[in-house]
Amino acid sequence: MTLLENDQFLADLAKLFQKGRSSGVIVITMKRYDGRTKPKPKTEVVHPHQPVEYKCLFRAKIGNKKISTVVTAKEVNKFQLAYANVLKANMDALKKRERRAAKEKRVGVSSSSRAGGFDAQAWTT
Repeated sequence: MTLLENDQFLADLAKLFQKGRSSGVIVITMKRYDGRTKPKPKTEVVHPHQPVEYKCLFRAKIGNKKISTVVTAKEVNKFQLAYANVLKANMDALKKRERRAAKEKRVGVSSSSRAGGFDAQAWTT
């Protein structure tokens, strides 16, 4: 996995979106990141008064190509605006998902049969 600077990550993410237009699925994940790459030992005592500045780890993957970046708390507003612009610019070729309710109306499946055949009126005596 390649750890990139924020601007380079956004540029490469736009390239991944262009690559994914023809074929492929792009997976983007975000998680809180405390700067550790190894697990923390359980015997270590954590002092609650130490101020910890958390970061955010962004990862993107298409096929076997993986990129990532770490965004600090100071840069999060700038990165979020640029990230939103990249997403808006490149998510225009999405396929519309077929809703379950529309599918059931077309097929004729009732909600009671979808729930495993449970009918509430049959149980009341």
